[in-house]
Amino acid sequence: MTKFVKIAVVAAFLVSSTFAAEYTIKFSHVVSPNTPKGKAANFFAKRVKELTNGRVEVKVFPNSQLYTDKAVMKALKIGNVQMAVPSFSKFTGLVPQLQLFDLPFLFKDVNHLHAVMDGPVGQKLKDMVTKRGFVALNYWDNGFKQLSTNKKPLVWPSDAKGQKFRIMSSKVLEAQFKAVGANPQVLPFSEVYSALQQGVVDGGENPLSNFYTKKFYEVQKSLTLSNHGYLGYLVVMSKRFWDKFPADLKPKIIQAMNEATVYERKEAASLEGVFLSKIEAYAKKTGKLKIIRLTPKQREAWRKVMVTIYPQFYGVIGEKLIKAAQK
Repeated sequence: MTKFVKIAVVAAFLVSSTFAAEYTIKFSHVVSPNTPKGKAANFFAKRVKELTNGRVEVKVFPNSQLYTDKAVMKALKIGNVQMAVPSFSKFTGLVPQLQLFDLPFLFKDVNHLHAVMDGPVGQKLKDMVTKRGFVALNYWDNGFKQLSTNKKPLVWPSDAKGQKFRIMSSKVLEAQFKAVGANPQVLPFSEVYSALQQGVVDGGENPLSNFYTKKFYEVQKSLTLSNHGYLGYLVVMSKRFWDKFPADLKPKIIQAMNEATVYERKEAASLEGVFLSKIEAYAKKTGKLKIIRLTPKQREAWRKVMVTIYPQFYGVIGEKLIKAAQK
């Protein structure tokens, strides 16, 4: 081997070594890359690479490519994946107090919501999750939920009677639909489209981002803009991975996560209007989807019925925690 070739080989090795990541974080989630959560996960990956000078690589796996939200909890425990951002309902068995966010009509608006998340109530809930073997990082938004169905359009609470609604695994959501006489059925998010298409369930509740990106509008006849509940996520890290992660790199990960959280919340807010416009355009073009905007009187009727479930969860969530969030 000539001297020149030897130098070239060594140089190539040094370059590849310089840019090869020392640590890899597999980040699993279940939604499309173009949702607020999907975009924020990619933003986080980019910022981690920048802040750590390439020492840490975040590989994002959207659309349940690796795990469903239910399966990812076990995968995090055993270290098969390092990060995930499941909906709150996936923590129900570990920290039932997180069902606070499932309570219908709890938050007045997004400012009220974020004040709860970023304040003492939100921190208390994150501490509970961390004690159960995960590292709770930040809360991400999806948005306020809307109702949809293939049967009788949902204008008054009585319209939901007898209809089958897909829900996440949550006793609160189960009670919420039972309060209006509906039949809640737990299904994985990845099965919702086919379940609506085949009539396994009649309807569901989703933020506009999920309703549009998963094309639920194709298999629903009406969409009621109810803003009755909230769907959010908790970003968590595998404790097994985090405990062994270098101390000098941890602040970089936290910084990237904080920046990604700000980005994600802005995306969720801005995209809501975009998705609604696209859904409205589809409805106008095809005539296959009816969009219902509730009057204040109609929305208040839904609120009055649904908030009657609160006392059922004073013992599980904590009456003090619920009232602290309301304040």
